Amino acid sequence: MNHINHIRNMYHTKYLISGKTNILPQKNIYQKLILRNLGILSANTKKNILTKRYKFTVAKTVDNKEIVKEHKYEFGLHNFSNVNLYTSRTHTCNQLRTEDCGKSVILCGWVEYIRLNRFIILRDGYGSTQLIIPENASAELYDLVDKIPLESVLMCYGSVKLRPINEINKNQATGMIEVIVDKLQLLNAVDTKLPFQLRKFNKANESLRLKYRYVDLRYPEMQYNLRLRSKLLMKMRQFLIDHREFVEVETPTLFKKTHGGAQEFIVPTHEKGKCYSLVQSPQQLKQMLMVGSIDRYFQVAKCYRDEGAKSDRQPEFTQLDIEMSFTDQNGVMLLIEELLSFIWPSELGKINTPFLRMSYEEAMLTYGSDKPDIGCSTKISNWTKYMSNASNEVFALVLKNSENKLTKKQENYLKTLISTNYPDVKFSLLNIKSIKTFKENLLKIFNGIDAVAVLDDDNISEHDLVAIACGSKYKALSALGKINEHFKMDSSSDDRWRFVWIVDFPLFEIDSNHIQSVHHPFTQPQTEITTDNLLEVKGFHYDLVLNGSEVGGGSIRIHDANLQTKVIESILNIPVETISHLVEALKSGCPPHGGIALGIDRLLSILCNTNSIRDVIAFPKTFEGKDLLTGAPAEITTEDMKRYHLKFDNIEKT
Repeated sequence: MNHINHIRNMYHTKYLISGKTNILPQKNIYQKLILRNLGILSANTKKNILTKRYKFTVAKTVDNKEIVKEHKYEFGLHNFSNVNLYTSRTHTCNQLRTEDCGKSVILCGWVEYIRLNRFIILRDGYGSTQLIIPENASAELYDLVDKIPLESVLMCYGSVKLRPINEINKNQATGMIEVIVDKLQLLNAVDTKLPFQLRKFNKANESLRLKYRYVDLRYPEMQYNLRLRSKLLMKMRQFLIDHREFVEVETPTLFKKTHGGAQEFIVPTHEKGKCYSLVQSPQQLKQMLMVGSIDRYFQVAKCYRDEGAKSDRQPEFTQLDIEMSFTDQNGVMLLIEELLSFIWPSELGKINTPFLRMSYEEAMLTYGSDKPDIGCSTKISNWTKYMSNASNEVFALVLKNSENKLTKKQENYLKTLISTNYPDVKFSLLNIKSIKTFKENLLKIFNGIDAVAVLDDDNISEHDLVAIACGSKYKALSALGKINEHFKMDSSSDDRWRFVWIVDFPLFEIDSNHIQSVHHPFTQPQTEITTDNLLEVKGFHYDLVLNGSEVGGGSIRIHDANLQTKVIESILNIPVETISHLVEALKSGCPPHGGIALGIDRLLSILCNTNSIRDVIAFPKTFEGKDLLTGAPAEITTEDMKRYHLKFDNIEKT
């Protein structure tokens, strides 16, 4: 074996780096590889067979050299593409086409389907190919095929031929050809009952698929998603390093707990009473890199947040983290537009740059959301002007011809959603079956409203659906934003990818009578902060929204130590000692800087058109943050609890 590896290394060093091939050394190497002690069953030979531990017969020839000699492979004539280098196969199961007719090939993959004991669909991570057992094959080969469990791993030696015209499969990339089997080798038989079959129809529920993720990953959709993810990350690195001179720097994930922001995971240590936390983002670390003159930083960063999971959120997630010195908001936004244009998959069409820009105020007033789906959302109307002596703002969403799009179950769900999330908002949802009845209901809800002006200005007619929210401005708007998300329209344009920058966010907000940062306390204010304008001052923060989902967010940072101390200590009432390391860094000569983070999982989920980011992550967590594959999080031993000075309440003793 060492001799074979030595020969392979010599060949690849001499002949593959340049991309050239040489028939003679290629022939010698693959002859050596095939002569390994493999179990092969020939269609044209009847050898003694050995029985393995399986319940069916697995063939193993007595003399492999005779099999190779008999098969007479024409080495050097195959398409040894890069994906097949260093392997025993000559092609993938998605590679063969009509021009390969007549070639001798070696395919490896999983048995997807067997029909009539003669037709085998062999699948790998690239696609599927149909194999055919010839009619004159040996009885042993037919017996083997009859007993192979689905999803077993096979190696096939055969030759390519065109399918008959009436048997061409137009839905399969390799549907024009089939491979006539000469020899089959069973590399590994499925020795257990698989939890589900890999069929496009009647898919197993998600919890079962996550528990047996190693089987679920064989689905073509999962293969596509993960391979696209790999390519996009590679192109991101290529653009930033090769074309924009960025430096990739890995920052630690074990860090110090950050006050404010998202809840962080705590990591106990053997030092009593002291813990790490898992970073929710490399925010402070990348700012300190700017102080250290690493003026163009990026990282494909793992981040952690101990929050409830959603379809677009996980306890651990991946983001493309970027920071630049001597830049401004326009510079960061231009960089991202150029980056996305560079990495965008050609098969998904083009994106139009520059992206639309919209202020937070405009987005909320128009769509009720700071992540609007431009072109697929209905614009909100302000009805306050139709009211006499209105004590609160009144807004409405007129959904044209939507009366029949809402079932009673959906109506109850939406009303419960609004009442739960916005208890102070007065909310109504009206189906207009009669204009007269609608006017009467409107006057009952809002005494003194000018119903005629409402009908005329919003062009309201029968069969429309009208949602009305009355309350404090942003809460009422947000309530209608939830309705807008539920009733997305078809895009009014041919623009498949609807990007928009949301800018000019408020810097602070009040929550439970406490001042807090809208995003994080490191954002540079656009104007001077005073005690009189805390809720009016805006920050240099920018979010990138794609098709109604936030896929990125960033800001220009505070680089002045005095201003940072004021925001942390005087405004947010956070002990400045908790980030003394950052304040000291800012005092040490910190350049103006800013950055952004793109959510890799969310971006990929949109590109792959999945219902959840879990479908673009190899081993994701559930809604509850559990890993069904391994059973994590799991209990720890008494010894571990003692080492880390831990004591848990309400643990059942085993």
